[in-house]
Amino acid sequence: MRLSPFILLCTTGLFGIFSSTVAKSPVLPLFTAYLGGNPTDIGMVAAVSSFMGVVASVPAGIFSDKIGRKRMLIASALIFATAPFFYLFITTIWQLMLVRFYHGLATAIFVPVAMAYISELFYKERGEKLGWFSTATLLGRFAAPVAGGTVISLLIFSPAWSYKAVYLLCAAAGIITLILAFRLPHPHPSTEQSNWQNKEAFKNFRKIIGNRAILLTCIVEAAVLFAYGTFETFLPIYAIQLGHNAYEIGILLSVQVITLALSKPFMGKFSDRHGRKPQIVGGSLIAALSVGSLPLFKGFPFLLLMSIFIGLSLSIVTSATSAYVADLSKKESYGSTMGLLGSIMDIGHTTGPLISGIVAYHFGIAKSFLAALIVVAVAGIFFMLMLGIKKDK
Repeated sequence: MRLSPFILLCTTGLFGIFSSTVAKSPVLPLFTAYLGGNPTDIGMVAAVSSFMGVVASVPAGIFSDKIGRKRMLIASALIFATAPFFYLFITTIWQLMLVRFYHGLATAIFVPVAMAYISELFYKERGEKLGWFSTATLLGRFAAPVAGGTVISLLIFSPAWSYKAVYLLCAAAGIITLILAFRLPHPHPSTEQSNWQNKEAFKNFRKIIGNRAILLTCIVEAAVLFAYGTFETFLPIYAIQLGHNAYEIGILLSVQVITLALSKPFMGKFSDRHGRKPQIVGGSLIAALSVGSLPLFKGFPFLLLMSIFIGLSLSIVTSATSAYVADLSKKESYGSTMGLLGSIMDIGHTTGPLISGIVAYHFGIAKSFLAALIVVAVAGIFFMLMLGIKKDK
């Protein structure tokens, strides 16, 4: 059966993100502790791959503009397929960090390049298609902890073998990703060869970072991810303080991911029809009010409702921001634009827990949610004041 390029890319993304996620959730902190790591080591190991998202997304996007999307997707898939085997020979923390550094390149390359690939294939329904792609990757991200946790539970009698089994599962998914990536067609075969000679890639990137609308859009997405990072990091601790149990916390976190996965294609389609800017502003304000309302009530139903709204706001904003920055870019610089969006997004997601952690340490966890409210609200209002909310023609 011959799959369409879009379905093939979504399937590739599902297996790729499943592979990268099963390598870290829940196995990574357990494996780090098994190697003798302390809490500081666990945090450092976890941060390595996130750091790669910040530093590698932009170069990956630029190179995809220069040498073609498919080549970069195959390069990413090669990392997905080979990195898991290195985990099998790790005996020290520093070795684990090196492997995580290498493995983090896969997602840092794949996501912005895949988004540029979709933006190049579609125009009128770009938001909807980007939403469906995101849902496919979220399915992989959601299934991975369940699969990894099941493997570890089944082999609990032998921790060493349980970790190896998880990384063999990771390798299998990575190999499938590589096979699928080779089957992807070039989005525009006639332009691939000319891109090899393209000396304008870095010049185009300078134009992108000088585009006020693109930068403001990236900043709003980073602000929303700042709030999301604060929510997913401190909600478990806050809920425990309120007397909720681990089972309820799991529901609170899961329902947010499910809401995001189910709603994103429809939010993308909505932005295709009704405009990106009103949706970005509205979603950011919903995110601000939702995360800022968490300290107001203690009951589980209210926390569940706010979790759903946070997931919905993330869907509303991110389904529109990725499509909007593509709308503002030229075809030959889609990769650079998506790389910039991914890099700034990762900065927001990474700094959220760090800055909110400082606020929580000095003023309490409830105040960290208020800090996230301020960050998102300021970003959304500034975006509205600078660019307006009128639909672009």
